[in-house]
Amino acid sequence: MVIPIGLKAEKEVTVATKDSAKALGSGELDVYGTPAMIALMENVALDMIRQYLPEGNDSVGIKMNANHLKASPIGTKIKCEASIVAVDGRKVSYEIVCTDESGATIGTATHDRFVVDVDRFMSKL
Repeated sequence: MVIPIGLKAEKEVTVATKDSAKALGSGELDVYGTPAMIALMENVALDMIRQYLPEGNDSVGIKMNANHLKASPIGTKIKCEASIVAVDGRKVSYEIVCTDESGATIGTATHDRFVVDVDRFMSKL
């Protein structure tokens, strides 16, 4: 398994009512909820390495240090950009930035994922 350091990926979403803090139970406001932002960050990180994983392997999130810096109303376009900053054996580390359609940073994170053999991982549960 060779995952290149410096690999980058991005994804754009439009904030929907289902993504709001109110809908997710993380607040009472109809703004982009932190749980939705973190899920987007993890999704971009996972998707960018899938093609590099051996058959029967997947990756699991093991650490997320996120900052939600700015509120975004329903209907706002959010772009999430992730880049791999380190690979240490089966551990992959990322830096992630989310921006709104004006280009303002709404969130940042560092994130670690660990590559696992799916059968072995599930057998230990």
